[in-house]
Amino acid sequence: KALVESDLMGHTTHGLHLLLGYTDDLSSGQMSKEGNPKVMNDSGSAIAWHGNFLPGPYLMHQALQLGFDRIQDHPTFTLTIQQGHHLACLAAYLEEATKRDLMIILSSSDPRNKTVAPFGGLTGTHSPNPISYGIPTEGMPILFDSSTSTVANGVIVQKRRQGEDLDGEWMLGPDGEATASTEAYFAENPATVLPVGGMDLGFKGFGWGILIEALTNGLGGYGRRNNVKRWISSINLQLIDPAQFGGKDAFKGEMQHLVNACKASETRPGFSEVRLPGERALKKKQEHLANGVWLHPGVLTVMQQCAEKYNVKMPAPIK
Repeated sequence: KALVESDLMGHTTHGLHLLLGYTDDLSSGQMSKEGNPKVMNDSGSAIAWHGNFLPGPYLMHQALQLGFDRIQDHPTFTLTIQQGHHLACLAAYLEEATKRDLMIILSSSDPRNKTVAPFGGLTGTHSPNPISYGIPTEGMPILFDSSTSTVANGVIVQKRRQGEDLDGEWMLGPDGEATASTEAYFAENPATVLPVGGMDLGFKGFGWGILIEALTNGLGGYGRRNNVKRWISSINLQLIDPAQFGGKDAFKGEMQHLVNACKASETRPGFSEVRLPGERALKKKQEHLANGVWLHPGVLTVMQQCAEKYNVKMPAPIK
């Protein structure tokens, strides 16, 4: 469900594109297929889990359901997960909260991955560390999902499979020069991914990346110092109930006022309108639900490989 939701929203690098990697890890035991997370700490509004290497989407489903129950008695709810498997697309989980008039902040990191270098450095130290949020309004919710690096690893992998370079010089070569070469990312002495802000303003993205490390690996109590060798996620989920602060209607009204102001802004050359975070993804989802999901050609290749490997019939395209 989470992978299809990602494709519905147009996040093709984190949808069914991940299917073969997930099924291979299920087959090899790197991803657990039974059991439950272990509760390490529980103070009511703050909980820490050991994910027992269970599928990230399953863990998130369990975490959200618990959060929706607990937040009735608490203005905020925070849950960390250490040693869960990959979470897929963070944006795929946001609407579950905004539909309940809750604000959600969700972030993750991969303590095995060191593809992003600190600003001013050449050696990779951390992962792209995405952060996402969902904000209810009086109309369409605001949904944001972005890595704290210039580009996600999945985009680089997908581009390389297509024989393409990146659309901009978003990586840093071992010579200290910016590069768009996806081959450089896979070299023996690989290029690293620049933090958001790039060569000039990357200190900002570097700072955000450190925050995500603290929220996920730090608060979760497990991460890079443990010399991780397998594909896992460290997760931080926070739910906020506006009704227990200044009031639900006031919150939604305030956010809608900002949306309206942004939409009324005079546009700069080359832009026909101001687009709010999540607007394009939600429109794509509506179109896909009505007319069928358009899958990136690279996704079909992965699905074909998965079907052949596990003797599953490929679905027939509707057009």
